[in-house]
Amino acid sequence: METAHGAGAGTNGRSHAQGGLDGGSGKEAAGADSRHGPFGRLGVWAVRRRRLVFGAWLLVVAVLGTLAPRAEHALSGAGWYAVGSESVRARDTLDRQFSGASSSALQVVVTSKRLTASDRRFARVVDAVSRTLRSDARIAGVVPPLPGLTLSTDGQTAVVQGLAGAAPDEMVRAASDLKKRLRALGDAEVRVYTTGSSAMWSDFNEANKSAMMKSELLSWPVTLAILLVAFGSVVAAGLPLMLTIAGLIAAAGLLFLTTQLTDVSIWAMNFALMFSLALGIDYALFVVYRFRGALARSRNDVLRAVGETMDTAGKAVFFSGLTVLVSLSAVLLVPSPAFRSMALGIMLSVVFVLAASLTLLPAVLGWLGPRVDRFALPWVSVGRHRSPRFAAWAQRLVRRPFAYGTPALVALVLLCVPLLDLSTGMPSIRVVPRDDGSRLGYQTIQSAFGAGAPGALQVVVPARDAAAAVSAARRTPGVAAVSGAVRSRDGSLVMFHAVPSADPSSAAAKRSIDELRAALPPSAQVGGAAAEFRDLERALSERTLPVIAVVLALGFLLLLVALRAPAVAAVGVATNLLATGAAFGAAKLIFQDGRFEGLLGFESQGFLNAWAPVFFFAMVFAIAMDYTVFLLSSAREHRERGESAREALVGGVAHSGRVVLAAAAVMVAVFFTFALSGPLPPKEMGVILGIAVLLDALLVRLLLVPVALRLLGERAWWVPGWLDRLLPQVHFGHGTPGEQPGEAEAPGHAGAKPAAVLAGRRC
Repeated sequence: METAHGAGAGTNGRSHAQGGLDGGSGKEAAGADSRHGPFGRLGVWAVRRRRLVFGAWLLVVAVLGTLAPRAEHALSGAGWYAVGSESVRARDTLDRQFSGASSSALQVVVTSKRLTASDRRFARVVDAVSRTLRSDARIAGVVPPLPGLTLSTDGQTAVVQGLAGAAPDEMVRAASDLKKRLRALGDAEVRVYTTGSSAMWSDFNEANKSAMMKSELLSWPVTLAILLVAFGSVVAAGLPLMLTIAGLIAAAGLLFLTTQLTDVSIWAMNFALMFSLALGIDYALFVVYRFRGALARSRNDVLRAVGETMDTAGKAVFFSGLTVLVSLSAVLLVPSPAFRSMALGIMLSVVFVLAASLTLLPAVLGWLGPRVDRFALPWVSVGRHRSPRFAAWAQRLVRRPFAYGTPALVALVLLCVPLLDLSTGMPSIRVVPRDDGSRLGYQTIQSAFGAGAPGALQVVVPARDAAAAVSAARRTPGVAAVSGAVRSRDGSLVMFHAVPSADPSSAAAKRSIDELRAALPPSAQVGGAAAEFRDLERALSERTLPVIAVVLALGFLLLLVALRAPAVAAVGVATNLLATGAAFGAAKLIFQDGRFEGLLGFESQGFLNAWAPVFFFAMVFAIAMDYTVFLLSSAREHRERGESAREALVGGVAHSGRVVLAAAAVMVAVFFTFALSGPLPPKEMGVILGIAVLLDALLVRLLLVPVALRLLGERAWWVPGWLDRLLPQVHFGHGTPGEQPGEAEAPGHAGAKPAAVLAGRRC
C-alpha cells in the first residue's frame, strides 16, 4: 500500500506518477483506486480518459459556442410583470379587442418650445412619425394626436401612439429598432422622443448592457491580478478563467436554445456571466489549492493527488454547487418571466461550471501535474495546503471567543436594524439615463399633461357596466381625470383612461390604483404600465417570505446531509441569514436613504427596487453557502480523522481560510465593479452582493462561525441516533475513515488520535 500511495514510491516519483497516468495495471493501480470514493474515482477516470474529457468539452463548447453569439438577439427585453395578474389580463384584452392599445404600445412625443401642432413644420414631423411607425410590421396601427387627450392645451406637445401588433418582448425590440429613426425626424426646433413601457425597457436594457460590459471588462484584469497573488503562479491562476469561459459559452448557447421554447430575459445572460466568473473562481481555487498540497505530499503521484483532491475538495464543490442551485430554484416561485429566466440563466451557468469543475478541471490538473506551478512568482512558496497564519488566527479565536465574536455579532446586528424601515418599489424613470428618449419623453408628457399622465391607467369593463365604472373612477381620490372611452371591436367592452394625479412611481399613485380597483365594478380590469408594476410589486412582496423560508429550509437540509451535524448546519444557515440581513441593512442606508449618492453616482428613488429582497437574497445566500460548505466541510474532514472539536475547528480554518479569503477578494472586486456602472439596478446589485461577500468572509466565515463552533464544542458535531440512521453516509476525508493524510501538520497536530470507525458506505 505504501507504494500505491506514493509515500515510499522510490526515488523517482515522476516515474511512478507517469505509470498511473498511463493507466496502470495490477496491484498498484487497484490499490490507488480502492481508497477513492465516487468523486475521487471520477477524478481519476477524468485523468486517465483526459483525451475523451477534453474532446467532449471541446465538442460541447464548439457546438454551443456557435449558438452563443445569437443568444443576445434572441433574449427578451420584457417579462417584468406578474403572470396571471389583473393588469396582464387587461393587457391581453386590450391587444385582442382594442387593436393593441395596451401598455406595450409605443408613445412618440413630438414637442416644441415655440411651434404648435397647427404649424406646418410641426405637422410635417407628426406625419413623418406616423409613416415611420406604419412601416414596421409590429405596429398594428397609428393613433394621431387627439385634442384634450394626447394633444396639450397649448398645442406644443403631441403624442402619436403606435399600437402593439406583437408580443411585449417584440414591442421592446421594435422600440429599439425605431427610436433612433424617430428621434432623427426632429430638429433643433421640433424634438421627437419615444417613450412608454416598451421604450423604457429598451433604454433600460441597453443602459444596463453597456454598464455590465464595462464592469466585466474592468473586472477581468482585477480578477487576474488577485488570482496571481492568490495562486502564486500564472498557470494555476489561469485555470479559474478556463472554467469561467467554458461554463459561460455553454450556458449562453443553451440559453439560445431555451429561447426557442420560451421568452428569456436579456438579464439572464448578464447574471450567467457574473456567476460563471464568481463560482468558476471559487471552485477552481478550492480544488487547485487542495491539488497542489496533495501533489506535494504524494511526491508528484498525480493520480493519488487528483483522487484525494476530488474526494475532499471536489465533494465540497459538488455540495456547494447543489446549494447554489437549490437557493436559486426558490426564485422560480416568483410568477414573473423575467425573474424565472434570470434564475434559469444563473442555474445553467452553475450546472456547466460545476460539471467542468468535476470533470474538465481534474483532467487538466492530471495533464499538468507539477507544471501547475509553472511561472511561479519568486516570493511565493507553493504546495502547502495548510496555512500557519490562519491556524494561528483560529487558535486566537479558540482562546478568546467572546473577545472576537461579540464585536462581530454586534456589528452585524446593528447593520440589520435599518431593515425595520426598509421600503421597496418598482424602478422609476430615474433608473433610465437622463438623456435617453424614454426619460425625456416621460418628463415632457408630465410637463404637458400632468404628473400622473405617463402612468395613465387603462380600465376595461363590459359595456353594461361602463357608466358605473366611469362614475366610480371620477369619484376615486387621486384620479385627476377620466377620458378616452372607446368601444371594443365587437362592442361588448369599453376602455377608458384614469389618469392619477401623482407620479406613477410614488406611494400616492399606488394607493390610487388600489382604491380605483376597490371602487370599480367587479367586472372591470385595470391595466397600464403602472398597474403592471403594482401587480408585480405585490407578487414579489407576497413571495418574499415563502422564498426566504424555502431557501433557508433547503439550505439547512443540504448542510445537514453533507455535514451530518444539526447544530453545525443550523450555525451555517443562521450566520448566512445574519450576513445577508446586514448587507440589506447597509443597502437600505445607501439606496433608500441616499447616503453616498455623490460618491457612487446615483439618484436615490427613496426605496430599494422590489426585486432585491427576493432575487438578491437568493443570490447572496447562495454565494454565502459556498464559503459555508468550504469551511465546514474542511472541519468535518478533520473531525472524521478523530480530532477533537477544537482541533477540527483549527484545522478547518487553517485549510480553508486562505481559499475563502482569496475567493471573497475576487468576488468583492467583481461585484464592486458593477457599483461603478451608470444605471441604478446593476449598481444596487453590485453594492449589495459586494457588501454581503465582504461581511460574510471577514465577520462570519472567518470569525463568527469558528467562534460558534468553539462555544458549542463537542455538541456541534452531535447527531441523534435516529437521525444518524436516516442520513446518508457522506464523508469528506480521503481514504479509510480515520486514516491520516500524508501532509505534515502544524505543531500539535502531527499525531492526531485515530478516529472511530465510521459505519456505512462511503460517499
